[in-house]
Amino acid sequence: MRLAFSTNAFKKVSLEESLRQIADAGYLGAEIMADVPHAYPPHMSRRRIRGVVGLLRELRLEVSNVNAFTFFALGDTYHPSWIDPEPQVRAQRVEHTENCLRLAHDLGCPWMSTEPGGPLPAGVTRERAMEWFRLGLQMVYPLARELDVTVLIEPEPALLLESSDEFLELIGTVPHGQVALNFDVGHFFCVGEDPAEAARRLGPWIRHVHLEDIAASREHRHLVPGRGAIDFPSVFAALRDVGYDGWITVELYPYESTARQVADEALRFLEQLL
Repeated sequence: MRLAFSTNAFKKVSLEESLRQIADAGYLGAEIMADVPHAYPPHMSRRRIRGVVGLLRELRLEVSNVNAFTFFALGDTYHPSWIDPEPQVRAQRVEHTENCLRLAHDLGCPWMSTEPGGPLPAGVTRERAMEWFRLGLQMVYPLARELDVTVLIEPEPALLLESSDEFLELIGTVPHGQVALNFDVGHFFCVGEDPAEAARRLGPWIRHVHLEDIAASREHRHLVPGRGAIDFPSVFAALRDVGYDGWITVELYPYESTARQVADEALRFLEQLL
């Protein structure tokens, strides 16, 4: 397993500067935020993409994941969502995902992550929302197959898919191969699961791991690894048990003002465990 850091903690600087700081901290990989102010696809010209690829090569960084979860360019963290009641709004999420699939392909990354549907809108049943989510995923399958890039679903507290059970409910009804799991350790802890046990249940679908610590209260607030209550040795043991040997990306977006410092702190803590 190799450690990466997400650029979404470095929103006060450019994408290029965030990559330089992540490399300087000692990480081998960087997750790229596919949104403003970093790599929102409509703002990424062919020339800029070539420049980013060259910079990654110069810094000896690999792209661990293209993070297409947030949508600040047109809305907020969750909106436009896959399950908005308005078809034209759902279409914006589909288009964004297709653009992010192309970006991931151009950056040499085999996957990109997205939200697990979104917050359930008022007056919409879960069954209807699941239909909309499946329909949206079906719309991006052809491009995903063409580019050989996998869409990773990231369960999160208070969204359509929160738990391992809910992810398994979805994955059993969509084509395997182009849809898999972005396993966020803290999110499963927040909804009352043991992340180690969740990793063992979901092992066949894990393609990328997000990592942050969470307080013993299980409040959904990302903390620097080592400052919370998660048993990371047990999580890493479970990931090894299921044969996961990929990227672990530290995701600390709340720390915009101290991004470099927490990147250093997290790396020191995690290197002792890996």
